[in-house]
Amino acid sequence: MKTAVLWLISPLLLLALVGCSPMQRFHGYAPDETQLAEIEVGRDTRESVAEKVGRPGMSGVMEGSAWYYVQSDWVERGWRAPVEVNREVVAITFDGANRVANIERFGLEDGEVVPLTRRVTSTGPTGMTLLRQLLGNIGQFNPAQMIGRN
Repeated sequence: MKTAVLWLISPLLLLALVGCSPMQRFHGYAPDETQLAEIEVGRDTRESVAEKVGRPGMSGVMEGSAWYYVQSDWVERGWRAPVEVNREVVAITFDGANRVANIERFGLEDGEVVPLTRRVTSTGPTGMTLLRQLLGNIGQFNPAQMIGRN
């Protein structure tokens, strides 16, 4: 009897343990230092950079600006929200002749949280609602002021 119960409970315990183990996810791509060492500042162009390290997942907003390679590593533990444990951003900027001007690498410690949009509706400078403003003027109306008499 004990062995039958043990055979039934063992797979459930094993599934519970596997479900609690952390899972890692990797997103994006950033070239490593050996790949970046192949790029010569002032000599390589966009085309040669694309051949050496590939095209980026992101580029600058303005035409002719930088290329950004972004890689991030996440850890998921059970039901909790994923946590970013590592991020690398490689920025390759180009000059007006489309030659490499600078290569920079940033990590998670260099980043800042920036709100892209903020949608907050204010209630006005005094905090009064429209209905309160309308009803507040009922006792203050004086028709004599309209015709110029005080």
